[in-house]
Formats: sequence, structure tokens, C-alpha cells
Amino acid sequence: MTAHYPSITGAAPTHPPLVHPAKHPLPADNLESFAGNVVVFTLAADDLGALMKSAEVDLPGLASLQAVRRVMSHNPDSLWGIASRSGCQNGVPTPRGFIGFLMLNEEGLRQLVAGTFDASDPDITLLCSQNQKPAGIYLWAMWARNGLVSGIPLAFEKMFTPLYGDVDLYARAVTQDGKRLLETMGFRPGAVFENLSNPGLHSLPRSGGDAADAPLYDRYYGHNPEQAIAITVARSIEDLMRVIAIRSAVYIGEQQCPYLEEFDGKDFSSTHLLGYIGNEPVACLRIRYFADFAKIERLAVRKEFRKQRIALQLVEAAIELCHAKGYQRLYGHAQKRLVKFWSQFGFTTFDGGQELVFSDFDYVEMQMISERRPNAITIGIDPYLIIRPEGQWHRPGVLDKSRTRPVTQPSIQRGAA
Repeated sequence: MTAHYPSITGAAPTHPPLVHPAKHPLPADNLESFAGNVVVFTLAADDLGALMKSAEVDLPGLASLQAVRRVMSHNPDSLWGIASRSGCQNGVPTPRGFIGFLMLNEEGLRQLVAGTFDASDPDITLLCSQNQKPAGIYLWAMWARNGLVSGIPLAFEKMFTPLYGDVDLYARAVTQDGKRLLETMGFRPGAVFENLSNPGLHSLPRSGGDAADAPLYDRYYGHNPEQAIAITVARSIEDLMRVIAIRSAVYIGEQQCPYLEEFDGKDFSSTHLLGYIGNEPVACLRIRYFADFAKIERLAVRKEFRKQRIALQLVEAAIELCHAKGYQRLYGHAQKRLVKFWSQFGFTTFDGGQELVFSDFDYVEMQMISERRPNAITIGIDPYLIIRPEGQWHRPGVLDKSRTRPVTQPSIQRGAA
């Protein structure tokens, strides 16, 4: 089997892939067994000619030999050879595959995400030298045959040294195999830098910068550092099952709430937020929407995680999400013992507010009123933003990518509106 993945040419992507959780997130935990008969090494300039000639069979349009040598001379970490241990001659490996990286400075990363970076003939002024920390690392090319494909994760280990280990990775796949491999390793469709976005790229956040720049309600991507807190919108049945498990433990198990009172028929018309500590789902919250206010409710944190202060981040994420949707008035029913907790976010009791009792607890109405956020979603913004997944309005979605395909079902032929 030949593996020819993201092309060195930087060609335009084909149809967008389905997104699956990473099966072998980087760095791989089982490298010894995963690539036991493979070695990865810095390529010498003399190795390039024959290697690239072989690769051109599978990757037409490769960068020129001269361009690759120029990049290697500028930063030898840019190209790594892949060889079989059994194929080494007198201890010297014979390359049968390679993986290339471009160490981009800020301007290089800016051009990459803007779509103006020429990967077929990289401008050296946009690249970092060997001892400089890059702003981003672009996966330039991967090529390997047969069993040597297992050397690709091994080569990625070179990007986890202290100089490179917290730098975000970017790639552009031009084959379906390439897309599958990238997503297997944890890459996700779309890339964002500063105020630029590119749905044709894949990205693998490692610096925390991507998560730090993301809204509070979209910071869990499936691989969270141990003990780190991250929040995400529940978007699948599996996510909803996590919500149900958490609320069952807290409300039914601890507070003896009857099942029909806890699961009240509103869960499929609501937004749910999930809170993670590491990769363990430990907290949840529900948001329901009305004409001129949003109601925040059903905050639950598993008992063994309540000292982690995840409830604070979960409520802040809910407030931020409601503001993004344009709500200025937020409303809730607070147990009387928790009025102080909700007050720290700006919720207050109000004139005309009522006290109420349900499921054996006493509650009081509270609300928070704020100014409309200038970046709230409204008619008149980019319409593609409105059709992105819930809570992921800040980055390109699968339908952004679909607009690159030609129209094959014109509505005029079918009378569709």
C-alpha cells in the first residue's frame, strides 16, 4: 500500500471529510510497537534526488528539488527520512519515505491561513531557522510505502522537542487518505490565526493559544491535559448521555429528585454544556431560549469534582454563549442557599420576582441584564457563520467547505425554495 498524504504542492482540498475522534493522538503512546521496525533520521541533501523521483509517481507536482534543498539548508529539521531497520546498509539507513515540515514565522503563518503562502516554492524569509521557535508548523508533505507508513507517527515525535512541542501544527490534505490520516492523528478541519480563517486547512492545537482564543464554551477538542478544565457544547447523542449520567448522579442520586421531575421533556429543545476535567466529563448545564431572554438551569457537578471550581467556568461559558446569540437578559431559578453563588456572575433578585418550590427545594427568581455584545450573531453577518455547528461560530464548519463544490442540484429545476 502506498501512503501519499498532504501534498507538497499545497493544492486545493477536495470534499470535506467526516470528523472522527483521533484514534492515535500525537504523540503516540505506543510508538515502540507501532513503528518497531522503522527508523526516522535527518535527511542528507544527497538522499533527495532518488527519493523525490520515486515520490513523484504518487505525488505529481512536488516542489522542485532545488526548492526542497533550499529549505533544508535553511532549517535541517524540515525534512526527515523514513527507513526500515532491516534495510540499513552497514548501519546507514536507506530512505524509503519522508516527511517534511515548514517552520513558519508569524508572517508565514499569516500567509498560510490567508491562502497566499506558496508551498511549492517557499519564501525563506517566511521560515524560521533551526534554532528559532516557529509561530506555526506546516506539514509540508508525507510519503511512504507499505509498512513504512507506521514511521509517520514516529517522525511526528520530532515535533515534540522543547523547541517545537507547544507550536500548533497545520496541514492541507489533497487526498481522502490524507484526510483520514490527519483526523486519526487528532487534526481537525479548519484553521484560525488572528482574524483569519481557512476551512481548507487542518489544524492540531498544541500551544493552548487556539483554545485560549476560542470562546469558553468551545475549548474541549477530545484531548485535554490532565486536570485541565475545558467546556464544550453537547452536539451528539453520546454527549447527551454524558449529561444524563451526570444529572442522574447529582439530582436523582444525591438529591432524590424523582426521575420525571428531573428529565422533564425539555432536553431535546435546549443547549447543553459539558464540563471536562482532563478527559473526564464531570459537569453539565442546560440553556433554554425564549423571545427576549435565555434561562440558565440544571447546573450539576459530580460530587468528587466540586473542589475543582469547574462550576464557575461552566456558568461563565453559558453566559458567553448566550451573549454570542444576542441575549441581553439572562434568567434563572436559584436555590436560596445558592443566591450568593449566582450573584458573583451579576445575577440579582428583582422587583416582582417570586419565590417558588419544586422537587423539594426552595428557589428564587434571579436575572442578569447586560449590554448587547457588538459581535452577537445577527442578520447581516456572514450567512455561513449562522449555519455552523452550535457554539462553533468562530471557526469554519463543514458547510463552509461545501460551497467550493459546484452546484449540481439547482433549485430552479426542482421548484425548491
